[in-house]
Amino acid sequence: MRKAQEKRETAETQIEAEINLDGTGRYSINFPGSLFKHMLELLSKHSGIDIKINAKGDTEVDLHHTVEDTGIVLGKAFDKALGNRKGIERYGYSMMPMDETRCDVCIDLGGRANLVYNLEYPVGNTEEFDYLLLKEFLKAFADNSRATIHINSVYSPESAHHAAEAAFKGFARALRQAVKVTSSDMPSTKGLI
Repeated sequence: MRKAQEKRETAETQIEAEINLDGTGRYSINFPGSLFKHMLELLSKHSGIDIKINAKGDTEVDLHHTVEDTGIVLGKAFDKALGNRKGIERYGYSMMPMDETRCDVCIDLGGRANLVYNLEYPVGNTEEFDYLLLKEFLKAFADNSRATIHINSVYSPESAHHAAEAAFKGFARALRQAVKVTSSDMPSTKGLI
């Protein structure tokens, strides 16, 4: 089983994460923001990766530090669980519809960190969450898991919630493909990732 634990404690946050890449999509998420908690639950459920997170932070300021540091911790746990990445599919892709919108996500777990993020959120959203924090999470995850992630909104959404769900479900499905063990070879002509 490809499992890992990671934790980060700063003056602003205390984050612990535990993952099992070969799980069944079970999750236990303790996070102070309900919408972002929901995004993390979607990530686990639709990727088939077991994720346990316990996050505390300076929410009296806002959720920024807690969301970003969760991305750092989860990304490091993924990097650790992937090991030398031998035998993984490496690439993953998903076209995810969510009612009126669609989000395309592709991932390369080839050891180079990059995030391309073209996701629109409609103006006039009344929910109590800054959707731009999702980009901060994904950037931190990409940097610390050493992954290239492209997330592109295909249709302009009417709902910020639908846009976020399409992105996270698509991210989950692309991850599910990319982490899958399909051979005993290193998925690179360099012989190393």
